[in-house]
Amino acid sequence: MGRLAVGLALLAVVACGDPAPDDAALHQDIATHQAGAEVTFHATLIADPQDAGGHEILLVRSGAGDGLEIDHNTTLARRVPAHNGDQLVVHGQLYLDPGRAGVHCTHAHTSSGCPVPGWIDLGDSRYQ
Repeated sequence: MGRLAVGLALLAVVACGDPAPDDAALHQDIATHQAGAEVTFHATLIADPQDAGGHEILLVRSGAGDGLEIDHNTTLARRVPAHNGDQLVVHGQLYLDPGRAGVHCTHAHTSSGCPVPGWIDLGDSRYQ
């Protein structure tokens, strides 16, 4: 994605608010191998989060039934105090590894490879 496209995407989010969760679009992106797609979706935590070297790993099931691993960088964002069964809304960048889909870039501070800031909502709190 070029700088102009990233800038326009950020402007659209600022002008229109947060992107609405779209579980069907996430499912389609996974099915058509759209690694790098910006995604926003509903998720249910299917296990308590695990720590892994500066990341909090959240295993979730999307509203469309897809299993995903959320790699939430806790060196750039607050830890999500979630537990098995909690409902989340996730915004980040889709990645596809052999045999699994995941989301990273769920933080407001950009880092290499994360062109658009992301977040995780739990209840009335945002973790970015």
